[in-house]
Amino acid sequence: MKIEIQTTADGSPTLFLPEMDEHYHSVNGAIRESKHVYIEAGFKQCRKSEIHVLEMGFGTGLNVLLTALEAENQKIKVFYTGLEKFPLPAEITDRLNYSETSLFQAIHQAEWGKSEPVTPYFHLKKIQTGFNDFNFPGKYDIVYYDAFAPDKQPGVWSSELFDKIFSAMNPGGIITTYCAKGSIRRMMQQAGFTVERIPGPLGKREMLRGRIKN
Repeated sequence: MKIEIQTTADGSPTLFLPEMDEHYHSVNGAIRESKHVYIEAGFKQCRKSEIHVLEMGFGTGLNVLLTALEAENQKIKVFYTGLEKFPLPAEITDRLNYSETSLFQAIHQAEWGKSEPVTPYFHLKKIQTGFNDFNFPGKYDIVYYDAFAPDKQPGVWSSELFDKIFSAMNPGGIITTYCAKGSIRRMMQQAGFTVERIPGPLGKREMLRGRIKN
């Protein structure tokens, strides 16, 4: 599949798949979107000293990078699991010019299937698998739901999958996604999440955040 590197409005790169007519990140700002949806609305809302994060859609590794930086900034120990069925080749990731180059390279050089300390505060485990094939072996405090849009990849937006995610989360858990579709909100509610529509990143009016009661 052809992959194009494009520069977004905040100067950071995203990837574009012409075959799917889909971007990995918002053209209004890749870093800006990731910080808003996953760091501000998700990670910073968790008040634990040790946080277990599950990312549904490892992709470029941008969410991983921003979370590792925030873990270091807050001095919080983070255990991060990222799922990706189709890992990007090194010739693509090597050309993604994000600010923390050495940390970004360490993230992509980490061995797949093995938990590795990337920084003193951040352990990363990358798993090559489809979302529907993952057996959710752990318990998670935060889930970043960053799959391609439901109209592009409908098979990974299902009630069954949200049910599994809900069962795999700790009390007080938080799930965030850029998606604001009513059908996805209802799936999350049916799974057991208390779901709120909150302001989305630049260029998107709303997004969804789900919570589990303590």
